[in-house]
Amino acid sequence: MSKSNFTEEMKKTYKILVPTMLPIHFEMMLGVFKKYGYDAELLKTNHDGIKEYGLKYVHNDTCYPAQVVIGQLIDAIENGGYDKNKIALMITQTGGGCRASNYISLLRKALENAGYGYIPVLSLNFSGLDEWAIDVPLPMAVRSGYALMFGDLIMCLKNQCLPYETEKVTETISESFTQKVIKTLTEKHINIIKIKKLYIEIIDKFKSIPLDKKQKLKVGIVGEIFVKFSPLGNNNLENLLVENGGEVVMGGLLDFCMYCIYNAVVDAKLYGIRKLKAFMFKIAYRFVLSRQRFLIKIIKKHSNFTPPSDFSNTIKAVKGYISLGVKMGEGWLLTAEMLELIEQGVKCIVCTQPFGCLPNHIVGKGMIKIIKENNPDVNIVPIDYDASASKVNQENRIKLMMASGKEAMVKL
Repeated sequence: MSKSNFTEEMKKTYKILVPTMLPIHFEMMLGVFKKYGYDAELLKTNHDGIKEYGLKYVHNDTCYPAQVVIGQLIDAIENGGYDKNKIALMITQTGGGCRASNYISLLRKALENAGYGYIPVLSLNFSGLDEWAIDVPLPMAVRSGYALMFGDLIMCLKNQCLPYETEKVTETISESFTQKVIKTLTEKHINIIKIKKLYIEIIDKFKSIPLDKKQKLKVGIVGEIFVKFSPLGNNNLENLLVENGGEVVMGGLLDFCMYCIYNAVVDAKLYGIRKLKAFMFKIAYRFVLSRQRFLIKIIKKHSNFTPPSDFSNTIKAVKGYISLGVKMGEGWLLTAEMLELIEQGVKCIVCTQPFGCLPNHIVGKGMIKIIKENNPDVNIVPIDYDASASKVNQENRIKLMMASGKEAMVKL
């Protein structure tokens, strides 16, 4: 299979298309990418035809996220109105043992089969997996890291306001601050003072939203990273929960990134391998953890919003349940997120997973029995997502869980 190279000269004239997962986070990150010369555009399409493209060009036994991501990209090529000779595609690679590391090969094969083998494909990874990975210098990485933190902050506050707003302003505020964060992160100089000031401004604005104080049913979302976060992948799950009287509670993207970083440290402890790499990742982990704690401290000081969990507590949550050596896919993090939600008083949890995703069936569905034995009042519903899965069946199971949860709330 041939590869079409993306040259430095192409940065000046090519538009890079990026599949969606977390619209707020990704839009901020791509703002940073534009500062460093990449004309990247986030795809926001969401319709059934995307899955049809995925099934046409990706084997139907290949995992669902690959079908959706590749389907969205090919749909954009054919129907997005772009100059097919002036576009490139970007896709992330986790570097783990999951098939997510292999999506880029599946994408190149699909492009070749569709007659677009000449379109360059760029990899965003930090593991040296692909010959044409995007070069991410340290300043760009730091700014992208702050984009993740701002994304998690806005997502966290938005989830706590949206179900209770008496005026429909939460979405508008989220969108306006997305643009303001991009402007801040692309300034010539950024520093912690600017970052802190903007954190507080965002918190204060969300605090000003008029809210109905009647408590809604808290529903946690955990699972495989794409179907957990992507409205395209999970059939607009968050909207479904809010429309049916729920408040969405879930960990942020930063948690997954810290999980990936920390796994390198765990490898050295368990197997005595790659000790130099583990030392460098340990430094990176401590830095990111300190930035997360800084954000948590500001949220607590300036509001009554529930902040994201300290990741060191996330690590401790799985003690007695699962080993930190279990790290295929979302690994021990998926179990940890369920346990953290329970500690926060969340009694209803949707465990999202692609159909046939072995790692998530083990660390998600496979851990439900023991978690429920220790927490009998918790209702965990595993939902399989697949291009051929019944959306009505998925929604009915979720609504049944929510009805049971609301009934339990009334009895308290």
